Amino acid sequence: MSKKGFYIVGIVIFIFLAFVSVFAGTKGLSFKEGFTAFFGIFSGKEIAAGTKIILLKIRLPRVIGAAFCGAALSVSGLILQTSLNNTLASPGIIGINSGAGLFVLLASLIFPFSAFAKTLGAFTGAIISVLIVYLISERAGISKTTLILAGVAVSSLMSAGIDVVITMHPEIVADKVAFSLGGFQNLNISSLYFSAPIILAGIVALIFLSGGIDLFALGDDAAYGLGLNVRFYRVAVILISGVLAGCAVSVCGLLGFVGLIIPNFIRMFGKNNARTNIILCVIFGSDFLMLCDLVSRLLFYPYELPVGLFLSCLGSPFFIWMLISKRKKLAV
Repeated sequence: MSKKGFYIVGIVIFIFLAFVSVFAGTKGLSFKEGFTAFFGIFSGKEIAAGTKIILLKIRLPRVIGAAFCGAALSVSGLILQTSLNNTLASPGIIGINSGAGLFVLLASLIFPFSAFAKTLGAFTGAIISVLIVYLISERAGISKTTLILAGVAVSSLMSAGIDVVITMHPEIVADKVAFSLGGFQNLNISSLYFSAPIILAGIVALIFLSGGIDLFALGDDAAYGLGLNVRFYRVAVILISGVLAGCAVSVCGLLGFVGLIIPNFIRMFGKNNARTNIILCVIFGSDFLMLCDLVSRLLFYPYELPVGLFLSCLGSPFFIWMLISKRKKLAV
């Protein structure tokens, strides 16, 4: 399939999933009722208050949140994999999500009513985590193996910090399990006011930097020879990827594996330049997380499966398959 064909397919899937996710549900509102009420709201018809709440306060924010978080986590994973030359790198695996989650909790503890503080805490924690992983790997000798091990160590440390904070101050999270697994059940649209613009800005910045990102594939020496400040570029794009993942965590909690699955899925269908891959990750990352959220809502009706648990069921086997299929490349 051509590049244009991928764009069209991804956008059509996006529109379909957004449509179904807003109007299909398990509680309080049928598909037909939701469809009629949604267009009634914008045409000025009188709609029941309960129906408005379900559509505008629950379902629509959930769809928007899934789209933004899917795009952010996918692009973050792509940039980490490209800049670190490791297809197993992702925000969840190398500790970015856990670091962001820890600082979200700390921000919630210090500024309990500030959505901005939580967002700021999220990408502060993400940046700190990714810098620690990078510095450890650089000190130990950067390789694909040491990078993953450093990420696992930092992730464990940050996860332990999360458990300590929640144990000492359980009131700062409504549901420890929901936060740890990640999801959109309790998403408040106000949490997107700060995160969504930052996610958009980060993606646009990476698109502008995509020319330099492409040179990473040539190796550091060749990139230096072509005039690229490799160290600056690498640190800059890794920091931006950390910000993207942090913003997603501030909205949806500790969702994992999106940044691993989607970039590798995109690569299965051909080698594209960084700009194209970023755009495809935005589209298909949004599609993927909206689909996972929709399935987790409807699969075990009347119960709702946390989307993070559903992602773990998909992502863990995918990660194992990646380890086995690329064992020769990882032996460095």
